[in-house]
Amino acid sequence: MASQEREQALAKTAIALMGDCSVPPTPDNFELFYLYASGDNAAISNALGELVRKRSPISTSLLNDLRARCLTSERAAKTVEEVGSGISEALDVVLGKLEAAGKHAGDYGRALSAASGELGDDQSPDGVRKLVDGLLGATRAMETRAKNLEDELQRSSQQVTELKVQLEDVRKETRVDALTGIANRKAFDSELQAAVNDFRETGVPVSLLMCDIDFFKSFNDTWGHQTGDQVLRLVATCLSENVKGRDTAARYGGEEFTVILRQTALADAINLANQIRSTVEGKKLVKKSTGDILGRITISIGVAELRRGDAPELLVRRADTCLYRAKHTGRNRVVGETELAVQEETDAA
Repeated sequence: MASQEREQALAKTAIALMGDCSVPPTPDNFELFYLYASGDNAAISNALGELVRKRSPISTSLLNDLRARCLTSERAAKTVEEVGSGISEALDVVLGKLEAAGKHAGDYGRALSAASGELGDDQSPDGVRKLVDGLLGATRAMETRAKNLEDELQRSSQQVTELKVQLEDVRKETRVDALTGIANRKAFDSELQAAVNDFRETGVPVSLLMCDIDFFKSFNDTWGHQTGDQVLRLVATCLSENVKGRDTAARYGGEEFTVILRQTALADAINLANQIRSTVEGKKLVKKSTGDILGRITISIGVAELRRGDAPELLVRRADTCLYRAKHTGRNRVVGETELAVQEETDAA
């Protein structure tokens, strides 16, 4: 009873805090604020603590980021534990069935041996008939046990397959950005390392785009965080629509995105970056709640190509330097390493 009263009190507190912070009362948001109220998740308590104390409005993007950081790994660990337990139970059942099958096979073998010995003796017709009936009964029983074992193995195989699907779903969830639906930072780091490894083995070119939404903070301040989230999703869609299956578009953090381009040299990567930039610029942003056209958004992009001896961090740094130059020379433009090198030579002269 005390436990139920505590849960009801925490639920009321969570709902009240959501109202104080202008947070929509969705089930996902309720989960975060319930955990905050309970104090059971230190990361959530630390992230929301100051904002809740000040009763400050909390953006959807912040809540989505917090959910992805603090809950995805927790759910993944729980699912892995449940799947591991399920596989262990399935194996226990199978091993028990196999042990029983071994015992039954031994019994059947001994029955055959005994019958073989008895056939060597002088037997009356009735004796032979009883012996044959006994063998037929033992054989039918063995066939039944074998069929039962086959059915049990089939059920166990299906169970293990279902558990493997659960694990794959969890693996995908931990690699997807909750707000935009494209790869997250964890997936980006993994894919970039894989691309670098492939480059070291094959020498096939790899390029990287670092993208940043222009004036995103002022846009958020003007139109609100929910519209800002709409902008993030729009840019993510434009990236996804312009990359091939072997490439990876990811949300790097905040309003910054990346694209890993396999089998793509610098010149082609710059062309693709301009195509993406043009696609984003051509989109009209409409406020869903009113239908008002809010204008257009633009992005700046830096482009770098992987070199021999590069670590992933070095490639990111060079692409980020190009992005910095694009942001500080007019925005809504693409800067590649070649342009950056020419500009540096001009500055030096």
